[in-house]
Amino acid sequence: MNVLVINAGSSSLKYQLLDVDTREVYAKGNCERIGIDGSFVGHEELGGEKQKLEVELPDHKTAIKYVFDILKTVDKPIGGIGHRVVQGGWYFPESAVVTDETLAWVREVAPLAPLHNYAEADVIEICRDMFPEIGNVIVPDTAFHYNMPERAWRYALPRDVVDKYHVRKYGAHGTSHRFIWRSTKELLGDKCHKLVSCHLGSGASLCAIEDGACMDTTMGLTPLDGLIMGTRCGTLDPATVFYLNRVGGYSIDDIDTMMNKQSGLLAVSGVSSDSRDVEDGAAKGDANCQMALDMFYYRTSQLIAEMAASMEGFDTMVFTAGIGENSDEMRAGVAERLGWMGVKIDPEKNAGRASEPRVISADDSAVTVLVVPTNEEYMIALDVEELLG
Repeated sequence: MNVLVINAGSSSLKYQLLDVDTREVYAKGNCERIGIDGSFVGHEELGGEKQKLEVELPDHKTAIKYVFDILKTVDKPIGGIGHRVVQGGWYFPESAVVTDETLAWVREVAPLAPLHNYAEADVIEICRDMFPEIGNVIVPDTAFHYNMPERAWRYALPRDVVDKYHVRKYGAHGTSHRFIWRSTKELLGDKCHKLVSCHLGSGASLCAIEDGACMDTTMGLTPLDGLIMGTRCGTLDPATVFYLNRVGGYSIDDIDTMMNKQSGLLAVSGVSSDSRDVEDGAAKGDANCQMALDMFYYRTSQLIAEMAASMEGFDTMVFTAGIGENSDEMRAGVAERLGWMGVKIDPEKNAGRASEPRVISADDSAVTVLVVPTNEEYMIALDVEELLG
């Protein structure tokens, strides 16, 4: 079955057309700066070079139409469309076929992810209107975490507030964590039961997975919670918001922007939100860059131990996503701080980027450590095939 996977943002749209059975990717690309001057499409086909096409994209409908026009050159029939939805809220414990009702749910929970869900709902509606003969599937990032134990998802707030406003830990990156479990289990078999999945990129989260079920994760009501990220601060005292508002004079919107877009590696290093730039700065002796790395290692290892505690131990740990797959320095820095738990990686196995899954732990490590490239598009496509057949 050929599936078109779409990941829509407020001003962007990524797409990938792939064969679920062979995993062959026929075409992929991204529409950028939708509704903004200078919009363009980056498109790449199997065996071909990536093209950058300057195209006017005033809205998502125009972008979708352009994507379908350009995919005509691939000449592969589309059997279904899978939509990555950031926030499924309280409606989606699993992926679901698009209907009038499920589409309305995506819009209803949009206040939890306003920059993403509204755009994603619009794109789903456009696909249904333009191509009514093709089935659509919603694949929420939060679905994998929805059924974690109540002790993990419930916040210690008044029950009437929690119930009325659906305040709980939702998590994110669930599709990636689910793929990591699937791939690691295929590789290790019965050796893997309690896995800590480390999705480390500009956005980053950990997930505790016991025999395929999410037991806990680091992101919370929103993706701001948990690890230090590229521009997000991660977990801090919630009263910081009140203090900055009352004493600093910052508005709630100012603080929202500060914590989501001006913090993290960018704020501590003073150089960049890109971990590669921070690593380069630290290598040249920049103390702020080194502190950013030290804080990243410390916080990540701390929360890995927390994830392990949710399962009363762990036998496997996987690094994935942009930083996890590509930075052997980051992997080594995090693993070194977990030596007291018996985690030990082999420097030679750890060296270099990951193009294929591989074990990087030392033979005498108490925990098997791997690098596994994530593939959220394939996971979404699998759900589409399962639900649409």
